[in-house]
Amino acid sequence: MSTEELQIFLDIATEAAQAGGAVLMSYWGNLKDIQEKGSPGNLVTEADKAAEEAIIKVLQRHLPHHGILTEESGELGDIKSKYLWSIDPLDGTTNFAHQYPFSASSVGLLIDGVPQVGAVFNPILDELFQAAKGLGATRNRKPIKVSTTNILAKSLVITGFAYDRRETTDNNYGEFCQMCHLSQGVRRSGSASLDLASVACGRVDGYWERGLSPWDIAAGVVLVEEAGGQVSAYNGSSFDIKSGKILATNGKIHDLMSKALVETPPIATWGTNANKKD
Repeated sequence: MSTEELQIFLDIATEAAQAGGAVLMSYWGNLKDIQEKGSPGNLVTEADKAAEEAIIKVLQRHLPHHGILTEESGELGDIKSKYLWSIDPLDGTTNFAHQYPFSASSVGLLIDGVPQVGAVFNPILDELFQAAKGLGATRNRKPIKVSTTNILAKSLVITGFAYDRRETTDNNYGEFCQMCHLSQGVRRSGSASLDLASVACGRVDGYWERGLSPWDIAAGVVLVEEAGGQVSAYNGSSFDIKSGKILATNGKIHDLMSKALVETPPIATWGTNANKKD
């Protein structure tokens, strides 16, 4: 894939993310239809649907033969294509519904299954994050880099919780408690794409989460890697976007966070014989 082609795809991703963001702003503070889908707390609004429509329109106008995977509409076109766009029109719907200003339109492109282009736009704070393989990462068109913190105890990290956390024991509670003890602080923004953007621009030093879908993180993964960070599975092995789990850091605390996550037992076993050492 040439640099020129990737730049074209990045320009299209940016146009799509900004089109979605413009729609989101038209609904900011004016939502009339807020519904739950699936798990309790998993919200969808008219803003999600309208922003997704705007994003899809841009992509299909420029690239009609590419596949598209979206949070609301599912699979569109040839999803077995070499090129698969993975879209979250409103990442942070709960935030948006409460007018908490951490929401974004996220547009990522997977080429042969690997995230290589991403644009994340938070229209409320007017922050545009862009990246493409080999082209670096930017915030509002200015280059960004990950932090240089190399001690976990001095690190600020960020995470999130899946919508089904009430129903499953495979949740993030144990890791959250562990990281609260080991780090300088743990934050939760409620938007995976913006969490990854925060790693990329050095606001936080690391991010982990489980229960994710490809559209949550496709764009953000590119941001982190192009800003000099590291992305992997919890155990440090190669990242698999279909796994639902991700560890993304500045690279300097990656092994430390990986070790902590791997060694943390499920919180359901805390205080039981199953978690006691001889």
